[in-house]
Amino acid sequence: MLGQDGHAVLALVLMLLLWREAAPIEVPQDPKILQDLKQPPTIVKQSVKDYIVDPRDNIIIECEAKGNPVPTFSWRRNGKFFNIGKDPRVTMRKRSGTLEIGFRSGGRPEDYEGEYQCFATNDLGVALSNKILLRVSKAPLWPKEVLEPVMVTEGSPLVLPCNPPPGLPPPYTFWMNSGMVPIPQDKRVSMGLNGDLYFSNVLAKDAHTDYSCNARFPFTHTIQQKNPFTLRVQTKELYNDTSYNATDPYGGRKVAESTPNFLSPSGSESTKMVLRDEKLLLECIAAGLPTPTVKWFKKGGDLPARKVKFENYNKTLKIINVSEEDAGEYVCMANNHLGSIRHSIFVQVKAAPYWLDKPTNLVLAPDENGRLVCRANGNPKPNIQWLINGQPVESSPPNPSRQELGDTIIFRSVQMGSSAVYQCNASNQHGYLLANAFVSVLDMPPRMLGPKNQLIKVIENNRTFLDCPFFGSPLPELRWFKNGQGSGLDGGQYRVYINGTLEIKRARAEDEGTYTCLANSILGSAENQVRLEVKEPTRIVRAPEHQSAIRGSTARFNCKVKSDPTLPITVTWTKDDKPLNMGWRLRKDEESLTIPNVNEGDEGTYSCTVKSEIDQDSASARLTVLEEASLNPSVSSALPPDRPDPPIDLDLSDPAARSIRLTWIPGNDHRSPVTQFLVQFEENRWEPGRWQNLSTYPGDLNSVILQLAPFVNYQFRVIAINSVGQSKPSRPSLRYKTSGAAPDAIPKGLRGWGSKKDNMEISWEPLLDLERNGPNLRYNVWWRRKELEEEWNNVTTMESKYVVQNTETYVPYEIKIQAMNEFGPGPESNVVTGYSGEDKPTDAPTDLQMSKVDDTTAHIHWKPVDLNSVQGEFKEYRLYYWRESSLVPGLVVSKEKKTKGFYSTVAGPSGILSDLVPYSKYKMFMVVANNRFEGPPSNTVEFTTKEGVPDAPRFFRINRRSFDTIHLQWDKPLEPNGILIAYQLKYHTVNGSRVGHTQLETFYPNVTDFSLRLPDRSTRYKFFLSARTTVGAGEVFAEESPHFANEENFTDATGLAYIDQVDIATQGWFIGLMCAIALIILILLIVCFIKRSRGGKYPVRDKKDLPLDPVDQKDQDGSFDYHSDEDNKPLQGSQTSLDGNVKESDDSLVDYGEGGDGQFNEDGSFIGQYTVKKDKDETEGNESSEATSPVNAIYSLA
Repeated sequence: MLGQDGHAVLALVLMLLLWREAAPIEVPQDPKILQDLKQPPTIVKQSVKDYIVDPRDNIIIECEAKGNPVPTFSWRRNGKFFNIGKDPRVTMRKRSGTLEIGFRSGGRPEDYEGEYQCFATNDLGVALSNKILLRVSKAPLWPKEVLEPVMVTEGSPLVLPCNPPPGLPPPYTFWMNSGMVPIPQDKRVSMGLNGDLYFSNVLAKDAHTDYSCNARFPFTHTIQQKNPFTLRVQTKELYNDTSYNATDPYGGRKVAESTPNFLSPSGSESTKMVLRDEKLLLECIAAGLPTPTVKWFKKGGDLPARKVKFENYNKTLKIINVSEEDAGEYVCMANNHLGSIRHSIFVQVKAAPYWLDKPTNLVLAPDENGRLVCRANGNPKPNIQWLINGQPVESSPPNPSRQELGDTIIFRSVQMGSSAVYQCNASNQHGYLLANAFVSVLDMPPRMLGPKNQLIKVIENNRTFLDCPFFGSPLPELRWFKNGQGSGLDGGQYRVYINGTLEIKRARAEDEGTYTCLANSILGSAENQVRLEVKEPTRIVRAPEHQSAIRGSTARFNCKVKSDPTLPITVTWTKDDKPLNMGWRLRKDEESLTIPNVNEGDEGTYSCTVKSEIDQDSASARLTVLEEASLNPSVSSALPPDRPDPPIDLDLSDPAARSIRLTWIPGNDHRSPVTQFLVQFEENRWEPGRWQNLSTYPGDLNSVILQLAPFVNYQFRVIAINSVGQSKPSRPSLRYKTSGAAPDAIPKGLRGWGSKKDNMEISWEPLLDLERNGPNLRYNVWWRRKELEEEWNNVTTMESKYVVQNTETYVPYEIKIQAMNEFGPGPESNVVTGYSGEDKPTDAPTDLQMSKVDDTTAHIHWKPVDLNSVQGEFKEYRLYYWRESSLVPGLVVSKEKKTKGFYSTVAGPSGILSDLVPYSKYKMFMVVANNRFEGPPSNTVEFTTKEGVPDAPRFFRINRRSFDTIHLQWDKPLEPNGILIAYQLKYHTVNGSRVGHTQLETFYPNVTDFSLRLPDRSTRYKFFLSARTTVGAGEVFAEESPHFANEENFTDATGLAYIDQVDIATQGWFIGLMCAIALIILILLIVCFIKRSRGGKYPVRDKKDLPLDPVDQKDQDGSFDYHSDEDNKPLQGSQTSLDGNVKESDDSLVDYGEGGDGQFNEDGSFIGQYTVKKDKDETEGNESSEATSPVNAIYSLA
């Protein structure tokens, strides 16, 4: 019979088998989430466990934690509460638990040594820091001692002890002489790990009076020196310093040799214990004459070469990061020509606790399950202890949802209020580990984390990802919809990831639209929209080509681009990958780059790069600059480079099953080296006459090995390529037929799907012609029911599909395929899962009902169907609904049926129906759907939406029917969404950026016009019209009164027509005309002034018809008379009176000036006098060149 422990183990095993654990919720690091998220405290920073401080500094013990609410901090010292407020030297930093202990006012740091532990607390739990052992660094002085001189016989071993004072941390030791020069160390003389100085044998030259051991303390950065040793060496013969040399250290004296023996360690064996991940140091220092050589071995295996290092002239073996496999027996052997000696060191590797499975924070929703695991290892095996908020589990209040099972705590159906911080303590005699892990029970409705209404632009045919980060607890179910219609997007070219991202495998133009992601949970729903625009790729359709140009000529590189018309692009040029400076010489237009007057500095590679905001394309070409053409046409260097000649004499050799060597002779390169050879092939079995590219090779090769496919009758040709372009193809080679083989390829695209309810079509992509590898290609197809472990069914076919008949409805099958030909079978494919056909669902959703109906949304609930009755892949619950009528009397509505899909597999499904029309009667029913069929309808439900605010008025017109009246007209809204009770009109004056006081008018619902008298006919208004129901005002229709920039005809109620007079001074055409006239007048006035000045200087001739005398051409004062007969002639087309007066034309400026005054008002301002009225007597007989009016001035100019 099983004992009590056996029953407990059995019960635990059964529980673990039946228990379903929910995946813990990962809380995103989003500020909007973290701001509202309540979380237990978490220690984020703390001092090290073994904390040694400098006594000259203030002591800082770090402890920082995060949580919401912000944690408070307390400390324990040596296991007791540490009252910080009672010690004036101790302060705690704000919003932190870090302690600062200052000694400006006195005190000893040693008084604060001890073990400290920090506690971070908020409403949800308590987190603990490690136990921090605080110790003050010590640098004690060397004890006073009198050292007698050390007497030693030459050739004997010697140890000079150091024995440094025990500091904290231990000091570093080294040996120096009185001149602060390090004691030379070598194979014979060296310092041991304990700081002592070892002489394997003493030489006479070792006699000195200043062997001093020094200790350096790292915290205080001080060095303390031991009293020096005096070493006296006794020799049997006199010692002369000049007689010493390395080959004979004894200077010819006879010194007794000795066999090796160990100075450290003593005896034939010893033990050494080291902790895992620490450093292992093993030491063997031997005495003897001659000086022994030390070697190391490990019994039972070789020394790990990657981990082992030898130091101190092979006397020390060092292993870093020790692991358990480094334990064992290590042997050091010291030998010279007199003999050898061994010492065994037995190394034990112990381990302080280390993590195997460290507990991590656990966030669960109500009623979910979870667990905390704390697994650690060590040597000896550590003890595991659980604490809750710093208290042992045993002393904590009982919790029925929590069960402790050794290193695991299991939680079942957690509830709100059970959040806490759990500590796991793993300890053994070598150390301990402490880990905090909180369990937070979170109840949060779904919410979207990404930006709202994001616009994503992608290139056509590219893989696209639409992100929809979301969060909620319990974790919401997320679905995607396109344009707010249809069922969820998943499958086919769509794939929805667990983080909410929607992948569109190949974006096409028809994929454009608005995508909605909807997150649903029992606590509610949230949605976000992403607008996708699919753009044409940016391509260079005419790329630059390699070219050569003679120095001084013009080079031109094309770069014609085709791109999406809605994407702005930029075209940049670079030369040799550096930006090209478009100076005065280089010219760039939309499709090319022109380089005039080419010189040697222009030679290089030119790249055209076109960029849009989402993609780019680039192309390059090289420009070669040639010297000027020689006068001698026979000089070939003057000719530009050209395409190469085709290769000749193609030869096949070294035939093999799947390869052959092709050799050719290159043709003339025409002054441009060949950079590539393109090898093409043609085969006469599948596509005779069609040449295909096989491979390209560097231009310095003319013999290559071609890799071929089996069962193909090849012939080859070669094309040479240089900077100018490609050569013509060479003549074809002889044919070479490869032998057949079994297929190498596996058919792609294997899938199984049902076209009828009792079949499954297995289809695949047939192998390419060059993948057949032999004749009589056929396919072996296997299938069997999944998870039934039945025998495989098999068929062989030459088609690319096979139909399995008489299957059950929608059951999974395992499928695999293999290609084979006359030479044998190829490799088998991986097993894929297919499904037989679907049938119509048999059950209908029941108990369809409404709740929480408002003006545009309604909450729906129904009882789900048994998923086995779907008889296919459950796609969605599809709701059909239509607007039966409007509650507004006389309003005709469309009864078109609409659908909305709901994907839910929970026991009590629900959903939200949105975008309803207010104040309407609706009907609806629901069906369940798979990929092909819909099931029977549910019960039909009628419901009415509540009254809402109306739409905007159907139209809103503003007409002007008189100088001082504006007439407004409108029509009732298309959708009143309720019973209209009034129209509301708000308006205010508009004068530039200034807005006048808003006025309000309210009208009965049967009133659809309004007349407004204007205080000033230039006043403009802005109107805001809306309809009202009892719920409130609807959408506003805003209009602004016109500027009345042109005259318009209006007809009043009497039928009399009149012209709306517009202030001409405000018209743009009139202002421009006036400016032009003013400019002309200014020019005329300047000309008049010049002519008057000349008239006073030059003599007036008495007789106009007399020719100029030579004497007349120069005046006494040296001036010339420039008048001629043409001076007084009028312009063509004008009339001159008999007495020489000029008759003004019809468009004279005098007319515009309204007579002789010539004044003209523009906006009431005076411009100037345009004409000068003269008396008739003054005008008659005046034959001088002076202009009497602006018109005459023009005549004079001519």
